[in-house]
Formats: sequence, C-alpha cells, structure tokens
Amino acid sequence: MRLLALAALSSLTLAACSPSGDAEVKSVEAAAPPPMLAGVNLGQPVRALGTEPFWSLELNGTDMIYTTPEPGELRAPQPAAVVQGTVAIYEAATADGPPMKVTLTATECSDGMSDRTYPLTAIVELGDQTLTGCAASTAAIMSVGESGPVVEPAQPVG
Repeated sequence: MRLLALAALSSLTLAACSPSGDAEVKSVEAAAPPPMLAGVNLGQPVRALGTEPFWSLELNGTDMIYTTPEPGELRAPQPAAVVQGTVAIYEAATADGPPMKVTLTATECSDGMSDRTYPLTAIVELGDQTLTGCAASTAAIMSVGESGPVVEPAQPVG
C-alpha cells in the first residue's frame, strides 16, 4: 500500500511541474516574429507616401492615418496585416468616411519627385479613390536624405 501511495504522489508531483498544453501554445504565439516584407518589419511604424496629389499614410500599430495638405485626415483602426507572399494588406472602416484598404508590395519604388528608392510599393484605396505611392519603415524614411535607397537604419548589436 505504501508503494502505491508513493507512486501516486510521484505522478502528481511530476504533473504539477509540467507546463500545461495551453502554456506551451501561448509561449509559442508570444515568440512569433512580426511579419517582414522586403526587409521591412511590419511590427514597427510604416509610412506610405505619394505625389500628385501629395498624401501620406502612417501605420503606427494602432491606427492607419491618411493625410493630405488639405485640412483634415482620415483614421481607421489598424488591423493585423494579412501577408501572402510578397504582399501585405490592411483593411478597415473609417469612423466617418470611406473604407480604407492599404496594399504593400515588396517591389522597389520611386516616388518620382526625389532620387529615393523605397523597398515597398503602396496602393491606398479610399472608397472609390485609388492612390499609388511608395513605402518603408518610418525610421528608414527619417534616416535618409533626398537620394539613394531608403533602408532600415543599422540596429545596435548587443
């Protein structure tokens, strides 16, 4: 009887120390890296911009914010990107305007106004209006001059 009780106690002790299946799934989900497209981390802020007409769109992780030189902006909550191959798509409804769809494609892009080249081509659809432009991480755009490739800034090693 004593041997049987000891075996049962050992089994319970081992079971209490083992992680549950749910804990294993959560740790794998938490460790999933953010989607990448043409070397751009879509988990970080991304900016798309275009000319004729001038416009920009910020993907800041919380909102998609479309602006033009005219007063006003359109905002929509930023959903998770749907990434298929070399394309990432974001779709959401704006609070008081047309639906917004942003398509980023991993193809080199020139804005036509500067000598910059961007890693992504952007298409922004606002209701029945379609705008085309270029995109990169906001950090990359802010770190380069008016010419050359828009590339991710060097990350510190450590």
